[in-house]
Amino acid sequence: MISLAEALAACDNDYLGHVAEFCGRTGLDWHQPTPPSAAAGTRLSVVIPARNNAYSLVSVLDALAAQDTFGTVEVIVIDDASTDGTPVIVGEHPAVDVAYRLSHRVGAAAARNVGTHLTQAQTVVYLDADMVLAGHVLADIGARAHPELVLVGFRHNVAYREVPDLGAGYLRAEVPAGEPDLAADHRVRWLAPAGVPMFYSGQIYEQSFTGRPLDHTREFLDLGNGAMYHDWDLPRMVVTALVAVPRAAVLDVGGFDAGFDADGWGTEDTHLGAALIAAGCKVVPLRQARGFHIDPPDAEAQWKAKFATAASRIDYYRRLLKEPAPSGRAGDLTTRAERLLCAAEQLR
Repeated sequence: MISLAEALAACDNDYLGHVAEFCGRTGLDWHQPTPPSAAAGTRLSVVIPARNNAYSLVSVLDALAAQDTFGTVEVIVIDDASTDGTPVIVGEHPAVDVAYRLSHRVGAAAARNVGTHLTQAQTVVYLDADMVLAGHVLADIGARAHPELVLVGFRHNVAYREVPDLGAGYLRAEVPAGEPDLAADHRVRWLAPAGVPMFYSGQIYEQSFTGRPLDHTREFLDLGNGAMYHDWDLPRMVVTALVAVPRAAVLDVGGFDAGFDADGWGTEDTHLGAALIAAGCKVVPLRQARGFHIDPPDAEAQWKAKFATAASRIDYYRRLLKEPAPSGRAGDLTTRAERLLCAAEQLR
């Protein structure tokens, strides 16, 4: 069997035929915000892992409830043993269709696997519990979803500001007016420092520069066959803050690898991206699919703690690249998810 790295080297990212078919059939531009009627008849399952996200979750769920789409949407929230008010919000918010509180912390990767196991739609949207979507995003995704496409959205980080909601007794995060700024995402506009090893590739640059991964790779087309743009490759473009994936393909590769546990941050989505690419999926950006990513109240401390674990997670990912490309692992995902559900509390 060939390794995951060898499979990636054999896979292009030519998705132009899918784009041409969509544009010809609908009369819409691929990156155009989508009329709600264009998503009629489509179904999406939104999976949100949540861990102590009471500061942002109400705003995230409000935005989901306000999505302007004629498609059918189910929202599944998996609470990863939160110790704040997250379970109460999840249990009461009308946007949530299915929700469980896990008995102990397992990490976002395993929580997403549980949510994926519970989904009904053939397209799964992974959304972070601090991502507030623009109103057209689920119509954008629903209209373009395809069993061979991984649809990538973008995030605009904003500082947390508290807004009291006296009517419901919750606190909402302040959400800026207007559309999120596409260029705020590092995959669009990336400031590369000088003299500092890049945490992903280890590259060191003599001079700082501004990279534009999205533009300079012709919207990821040039990242097929294992190519890189400085510190970026195609799997790294798959970020679960906002990404839509074909459910059947995710199940077949076994979802998120069990080795990405709760003690660390990052790279589990990169590995899932690699597995899906090796399985034949194309990674396609949706420039209009954006959300405001609400930083936590203690953002500086949390980012410091997260980056402290990044190196070990990347090392584990590099080891997985040497193993056979995953396939036929749906049963493994089911077993792991049902084991966690047996001890979980159903909130909705």
